[in-house]
Amino acid sequence: MAPTSSAEATQRRRQWDALTPPLSEWILDAIASMGFTKTTPVQEAAIPLFMGNKDVVVEAVTGSGKTLAFLIPIIERLLRLDAPIKKHHVGAIIISPTRELATQIHNVLISLLKFHGPSASLLQPDEDEDMADADSISAPPFPASALKVVPQLLLGGAVTPAQDLSSFLKKSPSLLIGTPGRLLELLSSSHVHCPQSSFDVLVMDEADRLLDLGFKEDLQKILSRLPKQRRTGLFSASVSEAVDQLVRVGLRNPVRIAVKVKARAASNGTGDGGRIEDKRTPASLQMSYLVTPPANKIPAIKKLLEVLQPQPQKTIIYLATCYSVDYFQHVLPKILQGQIIVPLHGKHPDKVRRKNFTKFVDSFSPSILLTTDVAARGLDVPSVDLVIQIDPPSDPKTFIHRCGRAGRAGRKGLAITFITPGREEDYVDFLRVRQTPIAPFTTPAIEVSNEDAESTTKIIRGVVQTDRAIFENAQRGFVSWVRAYSKHAASSIFRVSDLQWDQLGHAWGLLKLPSMPELKKWDGDRSLGVTIDWDTYAFKDKQREKQRQIELAQKPEVADPASAMKRKNNKENAWSQKKEQRTTKETRRDKKKARREHDRLANMTAEEREKEEELQGMIQQVRKNVVEEEEFEGFSD
Repeated sequence: MAPTSSAEATQRRRQWDALTPPLSEWILDAIASMGFTKTTPVQEAAIPLFMGNKDVVVEAVTGSGKTLAFLIPIIERLLRLDAPIKKHHVGAIIISPTRELATQIHNVLISLLKFHGPSASLLQPDEDEDMADADSISAPPFPASALKVVPQLLLGGAVTPAQDLSSFLKKSPSLLIGTPGRLLELLSSSHVHCPQSSFDVLVMDEADRLLDLGFKEDLQKILSRLPKQRRTGLFSASVSEAVDQLVRVGLRNPVRIAVKVKARAASNGTGDGGRIEDKRTPASLQMSYLVTPPANKIPAIKKLLEVLQPQPQKTIIYLATCYSVDYFQHVLPKILQGQIIVPLHGKHPDKVRRKNFTKFVDSFSPSILLTTDVAARGLDVPSVDLVIQIDPPSDPKTFIHRCGRAGRAGRKGLAITFITPGREEDYVDFLRVRQTPIAPFTTPAIEVSNEDAESTTKIIRGVVQTDRAIFENAQRGFVSWVRAYSKHAASSIFRVSDLQWDQLGHAWGLLKLPSMPELKKWDGDRSLGVTIDWDTYAFKDKQREKQRQIELAQKPEVADPASAMKRKNNKENAWSQKKEQRTTKETRRDKKKARREHDRLANMTAEEREKEEELQGMIQQVRKNVVEEEEFEGFSD
């Protein structure tokens, strides 16, 4: 059947060379080399408006092509200025909430600028190492005086602020990309200028997160250093939560662009299964949940990776805390054999984060990124097949961003969230109310027996017992998980008082439950039925084990009842002595105070003494009135 004229018009409109104003030829070449044959809806809507002197607020599902939707207008605007930007003046700034996202934006920008001769010739070697060599690019014959785009990436942890400033003074970049803190440090220098005559455009990526509490102060300080007459763009998968704060970021009559995905709702048995509703995630992404007890979660992950067809090559597993990642990175390789486990969290040094992220992205073997919410937003990890959330995130907004790491750019993806039976099942309705419906995962069926769960716990404990350091990671990780659970936004659903401590202990493969306030009223077996000789339980690290042995030798032999009683008596005696010393000290202080007061009164004249007695009488009356008032209030309550 021949396509209709309407379909042909749509296809034509989606061509890159059909955008108005038209894009530069070299931009079209760069886009074609990246394999993007047509624009996405967000690119089709945002690029012409942002290039045409409009402030934009763009809300589009994750993986919809927002990065190119703001990078292309920025580049085109900077290269169409009336005159080159002056030395040490900035023309554009892109603010990102995380180092990884800022780095990703920078890499995409470099990929584009490789096709612009004047800009490509200025790229630094470190910006060039992952791309084709600049000399091999057939640059168009631009004149030497042509406008250029010179980027600089600003990340905390990688280099010092002084090194950032030194690089700025040397390269004189026209476009800055970075996280709020490091951007603010550079803009605070008297050598960096953002005057009305030079500064043209500001972009805030993942805008709703930038406007969260952790970024507001830095963001406001950055904005105070920028001219009000500028173009501003806010891009995010969920801008709606930040709409009431747009005045703070200085948008003037912005155009709101909301790209929604239409999807047919699943039938709920009421006959309305045919209705069409908006989704906040790509249509190619299947979001599901699996109700399973805590001890069955890791065995369920193993079965998922075995039975899903085709087999997932890249999987992201989200954990609640950094300490949880530090622990499970040691035990999962023994269970999920054949998978490369790559840890990534916010407490890793910047160099480690970049190295591990690159390792996961570049891996050709089945790999799992074991991470926290540091990898929940904005990151474009190619070919992620499966996302697993071992626990629902504390912030419901994060749920969408986590799931959205899969199913990007039209590619099929699967996101599964584990939910503990009981009250946590109300989370499904909680998400549906927030227009984020999820369906039960039924095909293929994932069945985990008690034997599977017990076998997994046994394997984990076997790994933990090989190194006392892993045991300490387990204790720290479990405590941090409980703290995170207690701070869940849906506190009526996720209640610490409902937790089954023994089941959780077995699920984590703990050798014992840690000492923590939440367990004070729990009268269960904190040893979890595990018998272990703590004195011989050693660290693999020789230095740590040597220190432990020294500390162990200095302790009294508590196994000996006589030694234990002596230790208790010494402790009580020490406490008694400390209490007696404190009493003596207070008595001496009171005596000194009384002696000073006696001497002060003795040196007074009769008139001064009379006034002093009058003052003391007034003080006593005030104290009496206060006491009577407090007693009355207590009675009335």
